[in-house]
Amino acid sequence: MQQTAKVAIIAMGLATVVVVQAAAQSASSSNPFAGLQRLFDRGEKPVTTEDGEVLGPPVQLDFVIIDGQESLKGPLRNSSLVAAALAEDRATGQDVLAAARGDYARFLGLMYDEGYFSSIINITLDGVEAAEIAPLDAPRYVGRVLVTIDPGPQFRYARADIGQLAPGTRPIEPYGVGKIAGTGYIKRAASTAISDWRNVSHAKAKVASQEIIADHNVSKLESNIVLNPGPPVTFGPLHATGNQRLSTRRLLKIAGYPEGERFSPEKLEQVRKRLRRSGIFSAITLVEAETLNPDDSMDVGLTVVEQKPRRIGAAFEISTTDGAMVSAYWLHRNLLGGGERFRIEAQVSDIKADTDVRDYSFGMRLDRPATLHPDITGYIDLDLEEESEPEYYEKSAAFALGFNYYRSERLTADIALKFQYAKVDYGSGFFEFSTVSLPSSVTWDRRDDRYNAKKGYWLSGGFTPFVGLKDTGSGAQILGEGRIYRSMLQDEKLTFAGRLRAGTVIGPDILDVQPDYLFFEGGGGSVRGHSYESLGFRIPLGDSDTEAYVGGQSVVNFSVEGRYQVRPKIGAVVFVDAAQIWDEGAWNGNTLWEAGAGVGVRYDTPIGPIRLDVATPINPSDNDASRVQLYLGLGQAF
Repeated sequence: MQQTAKVAIIAMGLATVVVVQAAAQSASSSNPFAGLQRLFDRGEKPVTTEDGEVLGPPVQLDFVIIDGQESLKGPLRNSSLVAAALAEDRATGQDVLAAARGDYARFLGLMYDEGYFSSIINITLDGVEAAEIAPLDAPRYVGRVLVTIDPGPQFRYARADIGQLAPGTRPIEPYGVGKIAGTGYIKRAASTAISDWRNVSHAKAKVASQEIIADHNVSKLESNIVLNPGPPVTFGPLHATGNQRLSTRRLLKIAGYPEGERFSPEKLEQVRKRLRRSGIFSAITLVEAETLNPDDSMDVGLTVVEQKPRRIGAAFEISTTDGAMVSAYWLHRNLLGGGERFRIEAQVSDIKADTDVRDYSFGMRLDRPATLHPDITGYIDLDLEEESEPEYYEKSAAFALGFNYYRSERLTADIALKFQYAKVDYGSGFFEFSTVSLPSSVTWDRRDDRYNAKKGYWLSGGFTPFVGLKDTGSGAQILGEGRIYRSMLQDEKLTFAGRLRAGTVIGPDILDVQPDYLFFEGGGGSVRGHSYESLGFRIPLGDSDTEAYVGGQSVVNFSVEGRYQVRPKIGAVVFVDAAQIWDEGAWNGNTLWEAGAGVGVRYDTPIGPIRLDVATPINPSDNDASRVQLYLGLGQAF
């Protein structure tokens, strides 16, 4: 009787809908295009055929849950093929009928996942059950799709057994007696248990048998999952295909495949990460063999697709006072056939309308993956620069031989042997500096997105001992930087970002330090609103009246930004930057400081946000040519 009553209620609702529709059609019969005109006025798109024939107003899709959870409407709509078809403007009668017939199974599976095993599902097209309409009898047009679901009682586990489990593991918490008995939890319990076995080298663990019994009288479910872990497995040979320009020997070296070791999904994923990190391949596929070898080892197939070997790129940045910067690079991903990455880049900056003096830089770098170890990349780096500033003129060269260590995607380290030479003119002749150094650094990156982070943090620390040649001083530079990101509000629309940077040079006096080790502040990369390198010290040169304009020997710099996502691709930013420098090591001696504040706009692109900032100095200095400065670039400020 109860089920009959429910069906009667549904039928009454459908009858009411039909009457209302008929009345609406009768009222508009005097002007058959009046309804469509109102749709156009509201910006709604009517249903049309491929030939452009208008069939009627947009299809109305409604969900009704009887005696159930209204929260089911969202998941049902998201899984609906009808909803997907309408979103893609596939709304003819044939399209709607085909989608509706497929929705029965999708809705039933979703209800099973939620623990409803007595659900009654009705999908009607203008009052007619979709399952009763033959595919060849589809109507030309459907005005309303009504999905009515009576979930029935939600089942709970009377029995929830699973075994044999990996040592030290237990079933997932939702899979237990008295818990809601959704099939989704059963799947998760089985897949989690198999993953646990794979993590302890049982690569071929699988479900041996499964028994599920639903008792509709008491709304209980009995589930029993039996697992077959299989034997412990070791890695067998790796069979690589697809490489054309890269030699197979170097491919296996870069992969660092652990043949002979105990199987581990993490080790297999590490192979994939090493190959992807090399930048040589556009696609990487690792496939485990279906059957084990007689010694319980497992072969793995590797298929790669190489990217085009050459690439070119360019970048730009504009500031109203610092001028424009243009850079370009040429890259070869496999220079010598062993995965060597060779990059040549050049940059011209300080391009202004009011001066012909520009800055130039040129660099070459060769990276060789899997040098000494699969996670170590060796490199050779050469940099040449010419910098013409109002306060000084500098030519410099640097050559380095170093190694990058990739402990993980998050943790990296770098160490190098580096020679630097600089020739600086402060206005009274040239001073020469030359050093041999051992720069080393460690970076820990826990950001959710390296180009537009909303949460997480980024830490970097560096230590560079150096030995001065001739009159150059010897000592060490210590530098650390931390960034933190926190988001709030719905969909993480508001993000607060902070950066703190501190460094010092210990050992020599400020005029005996290689200029590259000192700390200038001001400009788009440090304190916005102030001119480039506007914060520095003027140090007398001996008994002459000439002063050298140099960076600080110690520095503390911080920035705070509030980023608000106004629209999906448009964001607004407010920020404050500040810095203080000292003319002695260990943050001693005389100090100078500056600060700036401003607002900005961000436009998200696939390669990062385009940044437009307007800033003004909080404490203007004599080196600031303008009270308002404009910055345009790619990517967040930090």
